[in-house]
Amino acid sequence: MSDSGSPSPGARFERLLELMTRLRAPGGCPWDREQTFDSIKPYTLEETYEVLDAIDRRDFPALAEELGDFLLQAVFYAEIAREQGLFDISTALDHINHKLVRRHPHVFADGDARTSDEVKQRWDEIKKTEKSAPQGLLDGVSRAQPALAEAAQISSKAAAAGFDWPDIDGVLDKVREELDELKQAASPSEREAELGDLLFTLVNVARFHKIDPEQALRRTNRKFRDRFAYVEAELEKRGRTVQQSAAAEGIRELESLWQEAKCRNQS
Repeated sequence: MSDSGSPSPGARFERLLELMTRLRAPGGCPWDREQTFDSIKPYTLEETYEVLDAIDRRDFPALAEELGDFLLQAVFYAEIAREQGLFDISTALDHINHKLVRRHPHVFADGDARTSDEVKQRWDEIKKTEKSAPQGLLDGVSRAQPALAEAAQISSKAAAAGFDWPDIDGVLDKVREELDELKQAASPSEREAELGDLLFTLVNVARFHKIDPEQALRRTNRKFRDRFAYVEAELEKRGRTVQQSAAAEGIRELESLWQEAKCRNQS
């Protein structure tokens, strides 16, 4: 029990484990009992983005709830693994506890790191020593992640090794070059390839400016949603929809309302 008399975080985590075991046990929930490692992967991705969305909106009550859902994913996987005799949640907890201590020698041992950059460099050095066999520079970048995040990690690792433009001007020149190549692409496959090159180069623009491209795009998505909602609301006052406005006025009315939406919020 905690000082206030309520259950401790550890006791509450134990309760979550008990609930998950009960749901998966004979006589438990039919849906939960049917799930496998593969079947719950989409829910893990969904819960991850819901956590990010709550953070973006600074909705902390929602974040508390979403973090609970996020924790459930780890417990769900661990319970399936326990049933199959692979490992249990204690093994996963041991791994992360040991890893945190091992990779923070400046906190838990006699290591030295005064800045966040030095911490990151030391983390990467320690991580390399943990690998059982030599690997290529980019082999440690997971392919099992959104392409935008993978591109950011790939470009950062290559840049850290010296494979980089000398300054941001070189990257911007590359953006213009890739844009021209996209314009000249003749076939769908060529356009897809050139668009990929352009997006990868834009990720490097973000890196030079120390911007997380995923978060930048999420912010723009949110901004577009807000402005589009304003356009829809204003059109509703006039008794029509976006489709009806586009058919009757072309882009003129929609563009005017879009500019109004921009003026309302310049973020």
